[in-house]
Amino acid sequence: MRVAILTISDSVAGGSREDRSGAAVADHCRGLGWQVLSRDVLPDEEEQIAARLGELADSGAVDLIVTVGGTGLGPRDVTPEATARAAPRFVPGFGERMRAAGSGANPRSILSRSQAACRRATLILNLPGSPRGAVESLEAVAEVVPHAIEILRGAGHDNPPESRHSGPARRGD
Repeated sequence: MRVAILTISDSVAGGSREDRSGAAVADHCRGLGWQVLSRDVLPDEEEQIAARLGELADSGAVDLIVTVGGTGLGPRDVTPEATARAAPRFVPGFGERMRAAGSGANPRSILSRSQAACRRATLILNLPGSPRGAVESLEAVAEVVPHAIEILRGAGHDNPPESRHSGPARRGD
């Protein structure tokens, strides 16, 4: 799995804060055996985010784009809108699962507008901006991500999902 990570944050882009969330997500991706090809930081500017998402997806160089930040209710939180501009084909189950997984530990997780969409054969996941929230959200859906990408690339829906821990699943196991 080839991954690009985009941290969306005015303060990180401006140099006044360290990118702990992007680093945490990158470490988690590597722990899953995924290859992190790039990490970028962008300000909370819808046009810039949408353009970068489009460039990455259209390049064919990555299977998954993970955005970190900009999914809240604040006036500068525009990551979901930027994603909709770049990739109008949504996959609602990802956002639903991420919020459900977080709601037990943090009731405020329902305020997150985390979501997923696809452009061409690339899946885009929008994660919350806190390191813990981002990693927990990714963990909630990581098992399904490889199968989603297989489907985007033309595989049938009946292919069993691969387990992160034990290799490919087989019928009858």
